[in-house]
Amino acid sequence: MELKEKFEIEFPIQASEKLLFQYISSPSGLSEWFADNVNYRGEVFIFIWDGAEEQAKLLSKKNGERIKFKWLNDDEDASYFEIRIQVDGITKDVSLMITDFAEDDEVEETKMLWDNQISDLKQILGSS
Repeated sequence: MELKEKFEIEFPIQASEKLLFQYISSPSGLSEWFADNVNYRGEVFIFIWDGAEEQAKLLSKKNGERIKFKWLNDDEDASYFEIRIQVDGITKDVSLMITDFAEDDEVEETKMLWDNQISDLKQILGSS
């Protein structure tokens, strides 16, 4: 199995951290922009796209700040994806920081997927 490359992308977003956290951490919030539907059982979130299910374990969650998942079908121990809210201390500008892993030949494609997902989120939030 090919080792995955870690990458991080930043998306400036015009929304309050509190509202944003609801959209990145709750099944109902995630199902509005990240997947067609999201359910959860304990620490396992079930993401549904076009009828296909992917399960991810909730690794950590810090209220108002970040959420981190690991795909259960991913054998590579070190990989995960994290959505983190970052606020600039001076300007108070809010950004979503995405940390994810992809195989070398899939990094650009994965970044484009995130770009599309975050674009959907911005549309829901009325953010430019």
